[in-house]
Amino acid sequence: MAGEVQSARNKMGLLRNKNKAEDAKRSKAEKETKIKDKPKNSEPAANAESVADKGEVETTEHPQAKRFEIPTLEQLEAELGREKYRWRFRRVLRSTVYALITVAAVAVLVATLWMPVLQISGNSMAPTLTDGEIVISLKGSEFRPGDIIAFYYDNKILIKRVIAGPGDWVDIDTDGTVFVNEQELYEPYLEEKALGDCNILLPYQVPESKIFVMGDHRSVSMDSRNTALGCVSDDQIVGRLIFRIWPLNGVRVM
Repeated sequence: MAGEVQSARNKMGLLRNKNKAEDAKRSKAEKETKIKDKPKNSEPAANAESVADKGEVETTEHPQAKRFEIPTLEQLEAELGREKYRWRFRRVLRSTVYALITVAAVAVLVATLWMPVLQISGNSMAPTLTDGEIVISLKGSEFRPGDIIAFYYDNKILIKRVIAGPGDWVDIDTDGTVFVNEQELYEPYLEEKALGDCNILLPYQVPESKIFVMGDHRSVSMDSRNTALGCVSDDQIVGRLIFRIWPLNGVRVM
């Protein structure tokens, strides 16, 4: 019995010794492997050390990183000059726009209240005024024979010449000669005389607060000679024409 126990102990001792030997062999193999790998792993470090010794180590910056530079005095002065120019330009532009708006507003106000601007349509006032010409009128309430006036009729503005005033007697003979209060009317502005489209009873007395008007182109003009239009009342009148502004070669006082 004692012999068997001793034999088992001997076997266990041999087994431990064998395991120790294998562990030692494995440890040695691992050390040799590390020694073989060490030059390769340390090569970058060695290269880095050699480069560092030569002072040639390069530093890399982030692509988006920018170096802050302090502007020079010349750059500051140039930028200040540009900023002053932009400020002056904006001020001049703003002043110009305000001035144009003011002038336009005043022009519209004047044209609406005191001096309406009118464009001639048709040829009933030819040769004095023809189609497309532009004239300025002046508001007023006193008109004399020979004045050219603009007045409202049937949602339109017509332009005719004053022939006679309230209470005057108007007569026209067959060749178109006009008489006011039995006096022949001097009309140097006519190219031709004509009785025209006349259906009133002559001689004709102008009603109170009315004005008798006729166009200079007597053969075609529709005016106070026909009852369809009749005489013009004060509340119809836009104003008296005082100036022709278009065309430019025809600019003149009326």
